[in-house]
Amino acid sequence: MSRYEDPVIISCSISGAIANREQCPAIPYTPEEYAAEARRAVDEGASQIHIHARTPEGTPSYEIEDFRAITEAIKSEVDDVIINYSTGAIGIPLEKRIAYLEELRPDVAALNMSSMNYAKYSRRRKGFVFKAVFENSFDEIIELIEAMQSAGIQPEHECFDAGHVANLDPLLHMGLLEPPLQISLVMGVTGGIRPTPRNVAFMSEQVPGGAEGPNNWQLIGVSRDQWKLIGAALTLGGNVRAGLEDNLYLPDGEMATSNGDLIAKAREMAEDIGRRAATVTEARQMLGLPARDAAGA
Repeated sequence: MSRYEDPVIISCSISGAIANREQCPAIPYTPEEYAAEARRAVDEGASQIHIHARTPEGTPSYEIEDFRAITEAIKSEVDDVIINYSTGAIGIPLEKRIAYLEELRPDVAALNMSSMNYAKYSRRRKGFVFKAVFENSFDEIIELIEAMQSAGIQPEHECFDAGHVANLDPLLHMGLLEPPLQISLVMGVTGGIRPTPRNVAFMSEQVPGGAEGPNNWQLIGVSRDQWKLIGAALTLGGNVRAGLEDNLYLPDGEMATSNGDLIAKAREMAEDIGRRAATVTEARQMLGLPARDAAGA
């Protein structure tokens, strides 16, 4: 079987923390809405759900109870799916982000691999929509790794540039990490690498062990450049992420009416080149995660 016939893990970034319903009516706020969106995504081929918590009013939240309510609602609606929590934040103490990991123990948690300028720039306005310094020091990265390991959580290493991928090297050498790693190549954020198909190939080659080595990598494309990046990643044998956190629009420019629309398009693109969406069971095996019963899902 060639790599092009291999199953692809399709992840869904279900809401994010920036966009709101004025920009896209489909963004979920309440736990019940998260659950309905997760159902639509899984029905279309998603095997992993990435969660930024919100209050029922839509405000981004880092509270244990909001993460708990959303997770329980999703698990009551979806038979099995890999639960992935965000840990990225600006101005939120590390202790608060670790607290919901330790209490709720998702399968996976995102781990940003370097500090950077993080921004969105509007060419039309000739100005920044937002801009901030996204601080992720080695001390914080190591503390998060140790907290995740203690709680039985697999890190998802989010890398916005080639140097972020290289930051894995000392952690592997120190024995803090062991393959198979889950590595996300994030493109389309101002301050990170430019979102081009050539850079997908370049970044995938930086993954420890190479693009076809023991570690799993996925493409996260932010903004409408997402679709050409997903196409490149699928062709190169990578996994992919889609969802309303990353991009609100389908390739034809139509706004998505749900996360399911975006996941369906990613699945169709995989099928067009001879690949197929991995089942949740397959995705757990590929990522080295426990099966559902062992994970307590």
